[in-house]
Amino acid sequence: MRTSPSNEPSPCAQGLGKPTVLLTMGDARGIGPEVIIRALSLQSIRRLADILVIGDFACLAAIRRSLNVKTPLKKIDLWQIVNSRKGAFNGSTINILDMGIENRPAHPLRYIDWAVMIMKGRKKGALVTAPVNKESIRKSGIRFTGHTEYLAHLTKSKRVAMMFVGERLKVTTVTRHIPFNRVGRTLTKEKIIDAALLTHDFLKGKFGLKRPKIGVCALNPHAGEGGTLGNEERLKIYPALKYLRRKSPRICGPIPADSAFNLLYNGSLDTLIAMYHDQAMIPVKMLGRDECVNVTLGLPFVRTSPAHGTAYDIAGKNAADASGMIAAIRLACRLVRKA
Repeated sequence: MRTSPSNEPSPCAQGLGKPTVLLTMGDARGIGPEVIIRALSLQSIRRLADILVIGDFACLAAIRRSLNVKTPLKKIDLWQIVNSRKGAFNGSTINILDMGIENRPAHPLRYIDWAVMIMKGRKKGALVTAPVNKESIRKSGIRFTGHTEYLAHLTKSKRVAMMFVGERLKVTTVTRHIPFNRVGRTLTKEKIIDAALLTHDFLKGKFGLKRPKIGVCALNPHAGEGGTLGNEERLKIYPALKYLRRKSPRICGPIPADSAFNLLYNGSLDTLIAMYHDQAMIPVKMLGRDECVNVTLGLPFVRTSPAHGTAYDIAGKNAADASGMIAAIRLACRLVRKA
């Protein structure tokens, strides 16, 4: 994996009283630049925090012109950030740390590297990431499975999890971006425990739930029916639950997924632990529509992102919906205030 620009504590982390939100531009060929410009054209969003986009100024300027956005762009240099210069973050402009595009698929990772460097030691800060394309980054020769793993590597975070937050649903996944045929063998008691404990601590610390009601999804239909339809419940999920009940008494499961999401939706549960990516994403996106937000648990700072991808098929057509990015920024600001 690549490394961040510096392993030393960032001077950027010192002396800023107002919360800062860093936005990484993501893949320039996707809809990330468009949804960023659309979101930051709203004064109500710019007022939430000091917001800085890390990306390519020329690309963002072209998008701004094509959308006929009136809010001006402003280049911010690293020296201004380091020295917390008064007025560096102007709420009447879209502020950009210009990193250039270099026309390389892996270049979006450079934005992330610099964002993490700036975030080091910062207590009142959050990172919001626009989507990147995993395939194109891997084809460039860099091992990359997603923002979650990459950020864990850069921050040396040993336990991380991916939670999807919608209007009525909060769901954490145990496994993430892996082929479906590898889910069963990748699933372990320890990974289930980690996901559940991270979720418990997050809900307690960020949402004020002192005793969160956590449901744990089964992997197999009908929770395996005693091993008839699969052994993962018996061998992995039940042992994890036995341990977890000592830490979080209001945890229950394994619950067949079709029943579990109904319990979550009607308020009988505060959150769910899903065993794999699409077990969580299908109901969350169906109910949360375009306002679903991905939150990384276990990092030393708040990180959110819209739950959509690069959407190459509509990129450059001025057709992207910024609801997900707006929701990601709003949630990041809400969470960082709880830091």
